[in-house]
Amino acid sequence: MENVLRPLIVLGGSVLLTLAIGWATDRLLRKADERNPETPLWDLLRRGRIPYQLVLCAALLRGSYDHANLLQRHHTGVGRALTLVLIGSAAWLVIRIAAAVVETSYTRYARAHPDAARVRRVRTQVELIMRVVSAIVIVVASASMLLTFPAMRAAGASLLASAGILGIVAGVAAQSTLSNMFAGLQIAFGDMVRIGDTVVVDGEWGTVEEITLTFLTVRTWDERRITMPVSYFTSKPFENWSRGTPQMTGTVFWHLDHSAPIEAMRERLRDILRQCPAWDGRNYNLYVTDATPNTIQVRALVTAKDADDIWTVRVTVREQMITWLSAEHPYALPRVNTADAVLPPGLTARSVNGPARYPR
Repeated sequence: MENVLRPLIVLGGSVLLTLAIGWATDRLLRKADERNPETPLWDLLRRGRIPYQLVLCAALLRGSYDHANLLQRHHTGVGRALTLVLIGSAAWLVIRIAAAVVETSYTRYARAHPDAARVRRVRTQVELIMRVVSAIVIVVASASMLLTFPAMRAAGASLLASAGILGIVAGVAAQSTLSNMFAGLQIAFGDMVRIGDTVVVDGEWGTVEEITLTFLTVRTWDERRITMPVSYFTSKPFENWSRGTPQMTGTVFWHLDHSAPIEAMRERLRDILRQCPAWDGRNYNLYVTDATPNTIQVRALVTAKDADDIWTVRVTVREQMITWLSAEHPYALPRVNTADAVLPPGLTARSVNGPARYPR
């Protein structure tokens, strides 16, 4: 009877105690979250209840398994398996706690600093730091798991002795990967490009959506995703429209007839911008910037607070100005001139073209 009750008491007690402690901890975190709704830390910590319960259960079973008198022939294997579960769940819990602390710190920083550019920079650094921390924790946990096997402990000296050679071989073999990783760290702390920045790369305009240690994803205006190595941004020039200040100046061009009413167009541009919510009111102007034998080129400069609004202002001005010219000044639109040429005084068509000749 003792051989049956002892394992049930040990195993059942460990599971019940784990559930009780996990429920009590979750209850305390929930109350703390209700008392401090402005701090997301407690709610984020609740997401780690599964690895937390795994750590508790594995630790209790590892400590009480010797008293259960269960599977004595496989005592070493079961103990090692529990140790592996304990190390893995502990690494999982550490990553969840670190993510909760980092996310809370970022949220507080974002609330305290209204500058969107600085917030995006910190967000980029935070995400890359979390990836580095997660990688370090995983590597340490994996090494700890391997060291639980006697064969791996015996081979430790030889592994350390060959670490230099292996490092050189790995560095040569993974040269491009390592360069991308260092480029990712350079981007994170060099403030070259941040998540949410508006960039132009290879002629494509879009917003930086994701930055990792090896690649960067740009979401274009038509919802496509361009994935490129981060080393591209450290070795080639690119446009970052969000660098410094997001305010932008845009241009709108028209090719019109020489008789276009330029002064009336300036007044119409002012009226269009006053009715456009995307215009920030900083500046505008309209000038003739070029002339050809058939048309003139008219350029309007407009301003907006960011790249999205400058696009809206440009298309609005272009559309409404063409509509107004078509309705009020149709003569200003480009046309093919089919009228007879006006000759200089003293010349006639016959003197210019010469006498008419007819075949015999």
